[in-house]
Amino acid sequence: MKDRAKVTRPEEGIPSHPFPEIELDGMRIASVTREELIAHIFEALDQGKGLHLVTANLDILRRSRLDPRARAFYEGADLRVADGMPLVWASRLMGHALPERVAGSELVPAILTEAAQAAHSVYLIGGSEGVAERAADLIEMRFPGAKVAGYDDGYYDDPPDEEALDRLVKEVHESGARIVFIALGSPKQEVIAAALQQAIRGIFVVGVGASLSFLTGDLAQAPVALRRVGLEWLFRLVTEPRRLARRYLVHGVPFAFRLMWVALKRR
Repeated sequence: MKDRAKVTRPEEGIPSHPFPEIELDGMRIASVTREELIAHIFEALDQGKGLHLVTANLDILRRSRLDPRARAFYEGADLRVADGMPLVWASRLMGHALPERVAGSELVPAILTEAAQAAHSVYLIGGSEGVAERAADLIEMRFPGAKVAGYDDGYYDDPPDEEALDRLVKEVHESGARIVFIALGSPKQEVIAAALQQAIRGIFVVGVGASLSFLTGDLAQAPVALRRVGLEWLFRLVTEPRRLARRYLVHGVPFAFRLMWVALKRR
C-alpha cells in the first residue's frame, strides 16, 4: 500500500506557527492563505516575537533536495509557504491541496500596506545596483504611512563573510526596523535572514527574490492572468533568457516533472 502524504501540525513537533503542514519532497510547507499568513506575521510582531519566512518555489525545493547547506537554512526558518504553482499542483496530486499560492511578489505590497497601518518600519537589502534605494523612495510614496528605516545594496560574498554580516546586523538593529526584506536570491538571502533573526529579537525577515525590482519597475512582472495559471516562469524566461534559461529549462522543467510523479505516487 502506498503511504499517504503526511500532514503535520505544530503540536507534533513543528514549532512557531499554528498552520498544518504538508511535506513536499522533504520540505515542510504550511497550508495557509496569504490573508492568514499576514495576520500571523503581524500578530507575532505585536507580541514581540521574531519570524523567518521562506517563500519556497520550485528552484528552492530543488536546491533543498540537492544541497545540504541550503536545506539547513530552509529548515531553520520558522515557516515555509508555497511561492510557486508547481508546489500547489503537487499538493493536489498528493490529495492534500494547499489552499493557494502565496507569491512573494504579492506578499511584499500586502505586508507594506499592513506595516504602514501598524507603524512598523522596514529595512531593504539587495536587488541590482540602486534598486534598494529606489524601492525605499517608492515605498514611502506608494504606501502612505510606511517608513523605510534603512537599506543596503547587498553586495556580499556567497556565503557572506562574518565581518560583513556583523556590520549588517549592527545597521539593521540600530535602524529599529521590525520588517526586513532581503532581495538577494536563494540561498544567500536565507543565510542573511538566519543571521539577522538570531542576532535581533522581534523582527520579521523574509527573502523576496526579485520583488523589489518588480516594485521599482527594473524588472517587468508577469501579468496577473499568467501568474494565476502558473506561467509566470515562461514570462520571466522570455524577458530574461540569458539569466534564467538554465534555471528553468535545464533544472526546473525536469524537476517539476519529477515532483509531480513523486506526488502522484504518494496519493
